[in-house]
Amino acid sequence: MESALERADSEMTTGHLLYAVGMCRNIRTLHNFEPPANTGEVHDAALQYVRKISGSTKPSQANAEAFERAVEEVAAATQRLLDGLVSSAPPKDRDVEAAKRRARSQERFAA
Repeated sequence: MESALERADSEMTTGHLLYAVGMCRNIRTLHNFEPPANTGEVHDAALQYVRKISGSTKPSQANAEAFERAVEEVAAATQRLLDGLVSSAPPKDRDVEAAKRRARSQERFAA
């Protein structure tokens, strides 16, 4: 059976990009919201990302410094990205999007 990594490599070599494989559901879209994402939301997204790729929710003492440095760097890169993005679409309403997420969750876990 082909692994996700082999499948992604195969897709990339055939010219297809595979973006959503294994996407962490806890990382939320931060772009184009009113009010804009705050520093805490950017940090939380960076923390989730670093946790996901490191495979650790709480690093060992030996890895704590590298883990925290990665969170800071990812948060800074995320903020630069958000600051540079533009959109012609109207900003999304946080409450409406949260209600949509709750409804999807209820559907997913119903039964």
